[in-house]
Amino acid sequence: MTQQSEQVRWLVLVVRVPSEPSRHRVAVWRELRRVGGLPLGQGAWVVPDVPVFTDGVSRVIELAERGAGEVLVLDAAGRAEKDAARLEALFTAERIEEWTEFLAECGKFDAEIDKEIGKGKFTLAELEEEEQSLERLRRWHRDIKARDVFGAPAAADADRQLGHCADRLADYTERVFQALHQM
Repeated sequence: MTQQSEQVRWLVLVVRVPSEPSRHRVAVWRELRRVGGLPLGQGAWVVPDVPVFTDGVSRVIELAERGAGEVLVLDAAGRAEKDAARLEALFTAERIEEWTEFLAECGKFDAEIDKEIGKGKFTLAELEEEEQSLERLRRWHRDIKARDVFGAPAAADADRQLGHCADRLADYTERVFQALHQM
């Protein structure tokens, strides 16, 4: 177990929201997923007790209350070292899944740039679309990185891939401007 995990305490959120109307339960569930909560079982979630999760926990409570529900927030730590290590491993596994999906999207971005170059499609409209795609990747990277408090191994690959995507866009941008100035 890392020294960092020995210091990290956890917030356990026990969530109860009436089943009808379902939009409130869904909103709470989406917020828990968005902030990186780890589901432990029916209505029980956990996040590390670190500042990056504070606003998300507050939003979960607010959404539950809007739906006539409640969230019981408990401070916790693993009772034994293996319990703490298990929580960290489960939480990190969730981040690994997020990084894997992120890396796949970086691959799609790369393929899209290849496709546009192959077709010779060097328009400002296409450039703007690719800039928006890269900005979406940057926001997503920033969000995952903030939640990845234990440093999942794939984070370094994601950093490199995001840099590669930025380089690809810079190259594509240059090609667009060259094509536009040749007209």
